[in-house]
Amino acid sequence: MKKILPYKIVKLRKGVVYDNRYDYQKDYINFTFKPGSKILDLGSGNHPAPFATHLIDLFVENNFHRGGEGIVKDSRPLIVADIERLPFKDKEFDFVYCSHVLEHVHNPKQACQEIIRIGKRGYIETPTRLSDMLYNFAHLHEWHVNLAGNTLIFIKYTDREKKGTGSSHFFEEQVSLYDNEVKKLVYKNRDIFCNMFLWENTFEYQVYDQKGKLL
Repeated sequence: MKKILPYKIVKLRKGVVYDNRYDYQKDYINFTFKPGSKILDLGSGNHPAPFATHLIDLFVENNFHRGGEGIVKDSRPLIVADIERLPFKDKEFDFVYCSHVLEHVHNPKQACQEIIRIGKRGYIETPTRLSDMLYNFAHLHEWHVNLAGNTLIFIKYTDREKKGTGSSHFFEEQVSLYDNEVKKLVYKNRDIFCNMFLWENTFEYQVYDQKGKLL
């Protein structure tokens, strides 16, 4: 069987490997910045965006919400803060990068308001409901997120959804070091497994509870 490593990988505990998100994001998104841009990676974790000038994370020690063994600390400023209460001035950043964070937050409305407040434009990525169901990751997340044009739609996961499918087959195939049909399917269709959203000036959002009531 042919070994396949389509993206740069990071080795984690128990031999599991994940690819760096930016390696596939740049295949779908044209990240362009003016010289001297001030760029915030909001929830930088163990895969900070290579173009970010500033990093922020709430859980610098806690690894529960992170798919790796620790947060990356380098020469860039690392601020410890909550996404719902960011210590920055209005429109302080030219670009706010927020990847796989909003599905975890307690208050999506407040988080989105803060992102819009501090950023002139930005990029948001979340897993889709399909992804969470196939990987059995819903128990780690508060919300599944849909993208409709310029609107992010948050729906709180039900207890049944958090239980997942009961099968780890899809996940095990995906993290395998060897070529298989699941890996090919995912690598060719990342935009189905992730909501990828570039915004400028502002964006819309809606938040629903488990019964479909608009919050």
